[in-house]
Amino acid sequence: MPGILTGALLVAVETLVAYPLTKIAPPSSLGLVYLPGVLAVSVVWGWALGTLTALASALAFGYFHVVKFATGPEWVALSVFLVVAVLSGCFAALARAAAVEAERRRQEAALAAELARVLLNAEDFPAALRAASERLAADLEAPGLMIELEPSRDDRLRTVAELSDHGDPLGRVAVPASLPEPEVQRVRDGLPRSLDALLRAALDRETIAKALKTSHDELRRVADEQAALRRVATLVAHRVAPEELFGAVADEMGRVLKVENTAITRFDPDGRIHVVGTWSARGPGYLVPSGTSWPVDEPSVASMVYRTRRLARMTDYATAPGGLCAQVRQQGINSGIGIPIVVEGRLWGATVALSVDPDLPSSVEAHMLEFTELIATAIANAQMRQQLTASRARVVAASDETRRRIERDLHDGTQQRLISLGLRLRAAEAAASPDMTDLKEQLAGASEELSGVVEDLQELSRGLRPVIMSRGGLAPALRTLARRSAVPVELNVNAPRRLAECIEVTAYYIVSEALTNVAKHSRASIVHVDLTIDEYRLRLSVRDDGIGGADPARGSGLIGLRDRVEVLSGTMDITSPPGSGTTMEVIIPTPVNEPPPGLVVAR
Repeated sequence: MPGILTGALLVAVETLVAYPLTKIAPPSSLGLVYLPGVLAVSVVWGWALGTLTALASALAFGYFHVVKFATGPEWVALSVFLVVAVLSGCFAALARAAAVEAERRRQEAALAAELARVLLNAEDFPAALRAASERLAADLEAPGLMIELEPSRDDRLRTVAELSDHGDPLGRVAVPASLPEPEVQRVRDGLPRSLDALLRAALDRETIAKALKTSHDELRRVADEQAALRRVATLVAHRVAPEELFGAVADEMGRVLKVENTAITRFDPDGRIHVVGTWSARGPGYLVPSGTSWPVDEPSVASMVYRTRRLARMTDYATAPGGLCAQVRQQGINSGIGIPIVVEGRLWGATVALSVDPDLPSSVEAHMLEFTELIATAIANAQMRQQLTASRARVVAASDETRRRIERDLHDGTQQRLISLGLRLRAAEAAASPDMTDLKEQLAGASEELSGVVEDLQELSRGLRPVIMSRGGLAPALRTLARRSAVPVELNVNAPRRLAECIEVTAYYIVSEALTNVAKHSRASIVHVDLTIDEYRLRLSVRDDGIGGADPARGSGLIGLRDRVEVLSGTMDITSPPGSGTTMEVIIPTPVNEPPPGLVVAR
């Protein structure tokens, strides 16, 4: 209705404007006055109303200007005006429609670009989908519009459009069921044509992002696990104390597995299970502290490993009997996994992981197995080192016992017999008559020779184990060695207390062997011997300024000394570059209240 009134008003105004122009222009040219109205109505209200306006303009033009003059050219001008007006109105309407369509496409492209920005750049896809729905609802003026991947069964919503990708359903666009049908159609017409493709791209991006995150998390987990295994392997290589190693393994395993509690348990022959290392996400000593023990018949995942000697899972903590399970249950633990620790074919213990999850994934077992193998290797190595130390101790003990037996036999047997023989020779010399000069000289010579043999034998006996060390300690014994050395010795001894005899004997033998080697091979002018005993260790250093080049591998004496030192958990390092002398550094832990296993020291 507004278009008709506007068209009629424009025709009337144009007719009034044309009257003054008849005085200065020919009537056939006055049709141009009516064209702007036709164009304006066509642009604003479309080609139909523009055509009606063109016909009304032609009637007004013909009635007021052409019929009045009634000449042939005027009728031709009227016909031309009518054709031009109708065509101009159609073209104007088409241009308007094209402009409207272009604007709609521009708005649709802008909306699609905004939806693409929202859907493709967000980290949280559900939140991005809600934001896209709100943006689409605001643009289409349809409050409550939603983009759903899984169509809900809410009766208050109705489907406006199904979203799919080549027949593969993606979701739907839904609006409130109370929305009038014309509004529903307007929303349906206003939806971006690229919405299906955008949703498909967003879903693909979400799938790729999840896969990348999963891959990144897996790589990080593998890196963390490998780093933890390297740290544990380093501890194994450094031969740390068992309690430190087991605690570190439980710690590393718990952090890698991301469970609430891990433990290393040992099975004793007396039928008990002992916790030798533990870790808890809630703090040290929580849940099952180290040192806890219970009978093997007490229900637990470690007890299951003990009975079956294989991997065990426990998921019935809610109903399992026993005080231990009740204690674990109170902390919210719902499941546990135990892996047997087998050392040289014997069941040694188990690694245990406890979690609040009702069912731990199978991947946990594989990760636990790697830590369990490291523990088994460490235990086997420790047992081999213990056996090697015991074997060395037995060899050293046998060597010392042999030395003592030889010393005792020399002192109690051979030496006493030689002294007795010397006394008999002296008695025979005294009993001989004065005129038997030759015989007395022979007896005197034999007696002197025998005294020399006894002195040599006493020297040999003192080299086996000096009596002065048993009576006065290590310092006097070392001073005696220094006085007898063929090479000058600068001795510095700081020994404020006595040590276990096995340590003192070892230190004495080291200095004795070193001085003997210096005299035989080094061509040194002086030897420095420094010995210090503090609260924790004995430090011994023997240095010379000889030709160097000493090789422990070529001397059984040095090898035997190294065995003695290692039996006492000590270390011995020899540095002997050619032409720069030789330095021997020995460190032995102290105090040693009891000799190592297998080492027997005679008193």
